[in-house]
Amino acid sequence: MHDTHRRIFLQSAAALGLAGLSAPLFAAAKIKPGDKAALIVVDVQNCFVDGGTLPVKGGADVVPVINRLSTAFENIVLTQDWHTQGHASFASAHPGQKPFSSIKLGYGNQVLWPDHCVQGTEDAALHKDLKLPSAQLIIRKGYHKGVDSYSAFEEADRRTPTGLGGYLKQRGIKTIFVTGLATDFCVAWTALDARKAGFEAYVIEDATRAIDLNGSLAKAWKEMQAKGVKRIQSADIDISA
Repeated sequence: MHDTHRRIFLQSAAALGLAGLSAPLFAAAKIKPGDKAALIVVDVQNCFVDGGTLPVKGGADVVPVINRLSTAFENIVLTQDWHTQGHASFASAHPGQKPFSSIKLGYGNQVLWPDHCVQGTEDAALHKDLKLPSAQLIIRKGYHKGVDSYSAFEEADRRTPTGLGGYLKQRGIKTIFVTGLATDFCVAWTALDARKAGFEAYVIEDATRAIDLNGSLAKAWKEMQAKGVKRIQSADIDISA
């Protein structure tokens, strides 16, 4: 920029500031996902909405947002919690324990949940209003009886991969956009593991809902920010054809 033009620009910007105008000089460009991006839809299942066994407040509200977002993506992956009967993460599997308490298992701290998303049940089915006909893959997680699995990439023992990382990398995916349930557990763990695996990661906040157990939501956002996960809204995505 020539010095004269630069001075005029700075003077104009200063004048706007003195006038108390806070509107940006330029509208922020929307994000247009390309063929190297993937939308990850985490656990939008009957068990996590009203009427389910582990309902997340407002969980079903993410469905129309995700349906609308999906038109902007060439690559879509869904996940499903897919637990065995008597799964280690169920409070009912531990005599004397109650849901939402915590215990130590062989792989570390485990929040104990009500029985939920049991394999093959209607409770574990994807929400009926989720319309993602172009999705290419469903990752089922939490099917090993002795270990929980929040992340779409790796089980809670932090050793057992789901295979999603290899699938995305083989397909040349560089960036993932995470949506679904719940923000502070499976969504956050998925986004954090995406960063650990070398992907750029965004969480689309209004396409998620949280459990917020003992401050878990604020803690999750703090951890995600520290690892470079970007926090955006669905309006930041260009869904034009």
